[in-house]
Amino acid sequence: MVEYSKIEFLVACASSHVRDGEAVFGGTGMPLLAALLAKESHAPNANLISEAGFIDARPREVPLSVADTRYYYGCSAAIGLIETLGFILQGGRIDVGFLGAAQIDEYGNLNTTYIGPFEKPLVKLPGSGGGNDIASSAKRLIIMMTHDKRKFVKKLDYFTSPGHLEGPGSREKWSLVGGGPEVVITDMCQMGFDPESLKIRLMSVHPGFTVQDVLDNVMFDLIVPEDVPITSEPTQEQIDIMHKLDPKGIYLGKGG
Repeated sequence: MVEYSKIEFLVACASSHVRDGEAVFGGTGMPLLAALLAKESHAPNANLISEAGFIDARPREVPLSVADTRYYYGCSAAIGLIETLGFILQGGRIDVGFLGAAQIDEYGNLNTTYIGPFEKPLVKLPGSGGGNDIASSAKRLIIMMTHDKRKFVKKLDYFTSPGHLEGPGSREKWSLVGGGPEVVITDMCQMGFDPESLKIRLMSVHPGFTVQDVLDNVMFDLIVPEDVPITSEPTQEQIDIMHKLDPKGIYLGKGG
């Protein structure tokens, strides 16, 4: 049996959704590691793009930020932030973007701004950054987040980035270039979106969890199909590649 940590499982799972030849906005942290893993395994022609303007990046180790010079290694070009967000992303040239969130609703809309009332928030978060740009303009989104009932809410405390807004036709109504979220990956399950209602639908549960575990940890009516498979586990090759990319355990953790 292959031994793996929760983080390694999340990264491998997210990586499987990156397709060969895609232009990928990877960011930092686990999403970046997932994009790099895909490039080193099943999607060698994926084009990793940094928000800071590094195009077709091929870093030997994981960068610490979107402007880290590790991103520069082997890249095809280094342009500016305005050109990257404007010409490439808002021009509809990004195939897949990764995002995280503090809260998500049943249509995949995201909050990364604050928790609690506007007048006196309980927690202040980083805000949008490039998140709204990615959510609005990437052809599809992969959302990665830890699974906590407080995060899967009926109503967001703050609407930071658009998912499928209010359902079918909403994104078209507001002339958003991108197609919206495709998959939500947590440490408990994978969720997709119902093609008719565009509400979140359970795709698979991770080993050690049940459908009921997932239902007990969302605050809205989750769509559950009749057949819910178990998520595929990481391979030893994937684990080895991750540790080659992150030998110091920056994202995998020192004991990862």
